[in-house]
Amino acid sequence: MTDRPLKELKEISPEQVVLIAGPTASGKSALALELAARQGRAVVNADALQVFANWRVLTARPSPGEEAVAAHRLYGHMPGDEPYSVGRWLREVAGLLAAEPRPVIVGGTGLYFTALTEGLAEIPEVPEEVRREARAQMQAEGLDSLVAALDAPTRARIDTANPVRVLRAWEVLRATGRGLAAWQDETPPPLLPPERAACLLLAAGRDWLAERIERRFDAMLAAGALEEARANLAGWDPSLPSAKAIGAAQLIAHLRGEMTLDEAREAAIIATRQYAKRQRSWFRARMRTWRPLAAG
Repeated sequence: MTDRPLKELKEISPEQVVLIAGPTASGKSALALELAARQGRAVVNADALQVFANWRVLTARPSPGEEAVAAHRLYGHMPGDEPYSVGRWLREVAGLLAAEPRPVIVGGTGLYFTALTEGLAEIPEVPEEVRREARAQMQAEGLDSLVAALDAPTRARIDTANPVRVLRAWEVLRATGRGLAAWQDETPPPLLPPERAACLLLAAGRDWLAERIERRFDAMLAAGALEEARANLAGWDPSLPSAKAIGAAQLIAHLRGEMTLDEAREAAIIATRQYAKRQRSWFRARMRTWRPLAAG
């Protein structure tokens, strides 16, 4: 990360909460860390996969050295076999804001930022037996069977190609008898209205980002990503939220002898680029008022 983005942040008050969103591999974590170090802020995670303890290298969580530079919150605090939701994240952030009122919140999960700045529907907890039923149906009948069962307003609102979103919508309908869209229409006021924060969005060109993604995955392999996958092999369950770490399925497949390491590498890089494309689409659709910063 160069000093260029940091120079553009000089007018931000040290007393103001800073939100930094951006696609994977865009350099947002480095920017957040430097800003936190310069202004004495804590860094709060807004990435749905960096909360899990079992994937540090593959989710690009901050290193121990980086964590020594500034306080880091909500990183690696969840076991890999437990569910985690945007609602839980929002409750944890509420507690953090009460204790540390001016952190820099950084990540690539657009839904987390939208919930923080626009509000989140207060949906009852989904029982674990319903979660198991949803996963079993998806494995037996495919994602389309879950999509077909959704109410029309919810189906029109969510990304029906995203298994996580479809599972969530199906579980809510099954558990409450009401569609996710109906719950969302009763959303309470946000925890952090956007006018009370500096909302920053790192913008990265497709080709520039594609090259960064490839280099970063190679760096992950060099840093022990394959060994990390081997440690997760015995308890591997593709239905777990932590198993959605980009590259995890491909490295597990290699360890099972289903593809070469080169094939796993290529598949993981392609999956990461596809994920970055989905992130950019979300940012364009839902975060148009955020201040853009050029990555790099």
